[in-house]
Amino acid sequence: MHGTLAVLLLLAFQSPSATPAPQQPAPAKVVEPAPAVVDKSKTLSKVRRIYVENFGTSEAAQQLQAMVIDSLTASKRLTVTEDRTKADAILKGFASEKSSQELHAYGSSTSVATAAGGHSGSISGSNGHISGSHSGGFGAAASGIDDSSVNTETIDSAKGSIRLINADGDVIWTSTQESRGAKYKGASADVADKMIKQLVRDMERAEKETAPAITSTKQ
Repeated sequence: MHGTLAVLLLLAFQSPSATPAPQQPAPAKVVEPAPAVVDKSKTLSKVRRIYVENFGTSEAAQQLQAMVIDSLTASKRLTVTEDRTKADAILKGFASEKSSQELHAYGSSTSVATAAGGHSGSISGSNGHISGSHSGGFGAAASGIDDSSVNTETIDSAKGSIRLINADGDVIWTSTQESRGAKYKGASADVADKMIKQLVRDMERAEKETAPAITSTKQ
């Protein structure tokens, strides 16, 4: 009796109808959000204080950096700070400068020539006597003017590129300019002036784009 019961219990445990152990659910996949797109206009419109990084060790780079700082200060819109932690944005730049020789040649000539000539003759005779006369003449004149000159001119040209970077390290504005000099300033000064004027214009445009719309209601 006891043997039969043991066999039945063993068959019950080995029966295919036994309830299977529950399976653990698969872990949910973590979906990382896409990085937010930087609103460059909004960021640029808030820049008021700028830290200017070192442009490089070359003479052209140091000269352009000094010109950029002067142009930023003269704009009366932006403040240049030497404390990086207080800046709204960092300005980085690159500069190159070169000199070249240009050959200028000029030439002109003028010539004038005149010529003249003449001849006359006569023969007469009577009673066995013959007489005659002869005359002639010729004149010529020539003159010329030759004017020419050759000279060389040294041309200094500069090229600069700057970029503005916000606190998160995102580039929010760039500019590249080149110049061969202006009427009252050298090439580097002209490049710096062009870049900062463009920066101020773009900032003003960004402020207009991000300014809240003003609605008016009639009473």
